Amino acid sequence: MKKTFNINEKGYYGEFGGAYIPEMLYPNVEELRQNYLKIMADASFQEEFHALLKDYVGRPSPLYFAKRLSEKYNTKIYLKREDLNHTGAHKVNNTIGQILMAQRLGKTRVIAETGAGQHGVATATVCALMGIECIVYMGEIDIARQAPNVARMKMLGAKVVPATSGSKTLKDATNEAIRDWINNPVDTHYIIGSVVGPHPYPDMVARFQAVVSEEIKKQLLEKEGTENPNYLIACVGGGSNAAGTYYHYLDNEDVKIIAVEAAGKGVDSGESAATSVLGKEGIIHGSKTLLMQTKDGQITEPYSISAGLDYPGVGPMHAHLYKTKRAEFIAITDDGAMKAGMQLSKLEGIIPAIETSHALAIFEHKTFEPNDIVVVNLSGRGDKDLQNYIEYFNL
Repeated sequence: MKKTFNINEKGYYGEFGGAYIPEMLYPNVEELRQNYLKIMADASFQEEFHALLKDYVGRPSPLYFAKRLSEKYNTKIYLKREDLNHTGAHKVNNTIGQILMAQRLGKTRVIAETGAGQHGVATATVCALMGIECIVYMGEIDIARQAPNVARMKMLGAKVVPATSGSKTLKDATNEAIRDWINNPVDTHYIIGSVVGPHPYPDMVARFQAVVSEEIKKQLLEKEGTENPNYLIACVGGGSNAAGTYYHYLDNEDVKIIAVEAAGKGVDSGESAATSVLGKEGIIHGSKTLLMQTKDGQITEPYSISAGLDYPGVGPMHAHLYKTKRAEFIAITDDGAMKAGMQLSKLEGIIPAIETSHALAIFEHKTFEPNDIVVVNLSGRGDKDLQNYIEYFNL
């Protein structure tokens, strides 16, 4: 058996993954599991998917050599510009794939959950594109802190439903979406926005996002004469931008992987979302993974200044990468992230999403060799976070 960090045929990455779901959800998930690989392998699906990525999303996204940032940290830093995609983040790669999947499964209604709102916008976008009804569940707190994205979703014709239970953030929005799916099993497809949830979602989302690492390989070959960077860096909440960045390199152990989590106000502050440090094995939203929880198994409320990273777990792929030490996990505080975001803006003229800023803060914590090729996924643009930046820096 060749060692692999990919998913196995039962839907597990090592000991993480699977489908831990109520019986009432079984038909929905099973229909998807039986069909997703067949549908994705179909030539007409691939053709339509890639045509939309090219002409609608604007791919390939550039791999940009960040000259001034590289000079500051004395290493070669490349930014994979997912912020330049239509809708401003990597999320649309997955929603394009899933809307085509929903159509081929004969679904006429789409539901989604969203935290920062980027996935909600990306889902509303593809539903508008295909003329499909769209309902997005979003925590009440996130609705307040991501108002521009809420307005975008409404402009795109989606109905935004507030989640008012629990912490009123992403986890609660996910719970509401799952309830909806149980009640509407026949006509509804649930577009999960990250590499979380029951199998086959973590694998399906990773495959749709794998276009990122596929492009990195080609672009690096052109720029550096090698497909392989020394390091790949991405922020991890649920972890879809990271999964896409790592995908084609998972089994190539010459390429080092760094996953950056949100330490919030500090890993030990009680206000953090650093799942790898604080998490224990548990089950959330249908899969076994690392999860922040109390001694008796109640989910601990995560915290991050970034609405896209305050999820109490990570996707099972990332749990496995952590457990096997294939990836190095580093947690960055709110403060470190905000400063890194401001620095990129001033050095490179690119205002990053706060999620991405966590990944960019890595250079203050880790030293790279001058000849190292370091690729950072610039997963989203900072427009949605301007209010946070304004308040944080008194702009």
